[in-house]
Amino acid sequence: MVKNRHAADQRIPEISFTAPAGTPAGVEVLPLADLRRRVPAERLALPQRPDFHHLIALSGGALSHTVDFTAYALDAGSWLWVRPGQVQQWGDLTHAEGTLILFRREFLDPATASGARLEDPHTPVLRRPLPGEAAALRLAADHLAAEFGALGQLPLEVHTATLRHVLSALVLRLAHLAAPVGGPVAEPDATYPRFRDAVEQDFTRTHRVEEYARTLGYAPRTLSRATLAATGLGAKEFIDRRVVLEARRLLAHSDLPAARIADHLGFSSATHFSKFFHQRTGQTPIAFRDTVRGQPVRVARPGPARRRG
Repeated sequence: MVKNRHAADQRIPEISFTAPAGTPAGVEVLPLADLRRRVPAERLALPQRPDFHHLIALSGGALSHTVDFTAYALDAGSWLWVRPGQVQQWGDLTHAEGTLILFRREFLDPATASGARLEDPHTPVLRRPLPGEAAALRLAADHLAAEFGALGQLPLEVHTATLRHVLSALVLRLAHLAAPVGGPVAEPDATYPRFRDAVEQDFTRTHRVEEYARTLGYAPRTLSRATLAATGLGAKEFIDRRVVLEARRLLAHSDLPAARIADHLGFSSATHFSKFFHQRTGQTPIAFRDTVRGQPVRVARPGPARRRG
C-alpha cells in the first residue's frame, strides 16, 4: 500500500504511494478492517506526511484522526480528506468501520483536479454531509470499491478509465459539499490559485509578497486583494501562516534543531526565525515543541455543513 521513504531520517517521515501488484497505478480502495490487519497500530500512530490523498469514509463506529495538530472526531457518515503534505496520525481503529481511498493527484485528469480543488491545502478536512449528499457519496464510494475489486473483468486500460471516472465523480461531489458558515468565498479568477500554488512551491525560499508578485506578473496589491477575497487574509499573512505551519510540523514531529529548521525555511539565522515564530505564536520554537509534545491536541467536532448563500 504505502512505503516509508525516510524511516531513519530525523525529519517527518514521508510516505509515498505504492500500488498493489497488478492494480492500476495511482489508486487503491480498501476497507479499514484490511488496514488494521496490514499495518501495526503503533506504526499508524506515528506522524507521517503522505504525498498522496487519503479519503476516509466512516460507516460505523468512531475514529479520531489527527491532521496538523487537530484531532478530528469521525462518526458514522462522516468523511475526512487528508491532502498531500499534511501531517497525519491515525487514532485507534479497533471500533472503526468504513472505507479508505488512496489516490495520487496524477490519477485524475486536470479538469477534475481543478474542479475538485485538489491543490488547495486550505479546504476543510472533516466533512459531515447532509442526508441527500451522504447517500450520493456512499453510492459513489461503493461503486468505486466494486470497480477496484473487479480487476480482470475488463481490459486493464478500460478498468483504469472506469476507476478514474468513478473517483472523479466522488471527489467532485465531496469537494463541493455544503460549505461551513463563514468558509472562504468562491475564487473569482485565477489570481489567488496561482499565488497559492507559488507560495506552496517557494515558501521555503522567499517570504516577500513583492517577489511573488514579480514572478507571477501582478502588482502586490492585486495579490493581496485576491487572497483577501478567497481566504480572508492578506497576501503577507497568507505567506507567514504557511511558514508557521511548516515550522510547527517540523518542531512537533521531527528532532531537527531550531537552527536547521530556520535554514530549511529560508531564514538568515536561528535568531531571526525564533523572533518571527514568537511574534506569530506567542512562544519560542523550543517552548512550542515542549508544549505540543506534552499536551493532547484539541478535538474538532464541527456540526453539519451548510450551503453557501
